[in-house]
Amino acid sequence: MIKILHVDDEADIRSIAKLTLESIGGFDVFSCASGKDAIAAVADTAPDLIVMDVMMPEMDGPTTFLAIQKIPAASHIPVIFMTAKTQKDEIESLMEIGAIGVIAKPFDPMQLSKEVERIWNNRPTG
Repeated sequence: MIKILHVDDEADIRSIAKLTLESIGGFDVFSCASGKDAIAAVADTAPDLIVMDVMMPEMDGPTTFLAIQKIPAASHIPVIFMTAKTQKDEIESLMEIGAIGVIAKPFDPMQLSKEVERIWNNRPTG
């Protein structure tokens, strides 16, 4: 079972994503409401994958991801960003910092697990 750390500042989105990723996708999901919470939780939760919102108050997704990459035990964990900003250059900049994929918001709850699984299965390995 793939363990996902899901990070989003909106409680409704956290609830919907957790419900669909667990019930439809069969993933094990731990949710965080902020970048700071994610940095604190990443070592304890030891996720296989991080699914993270880009736009969050205080610490945005890319800043959080770069901070997590500095943690030796977590530096290898791939990230999928979720964002409403899906212009080509915005997606490219997320991929350049190390994202394995980008999911557009608003997302279709019924397709979220399939999208995460597709990106996970096509990630670079090694």
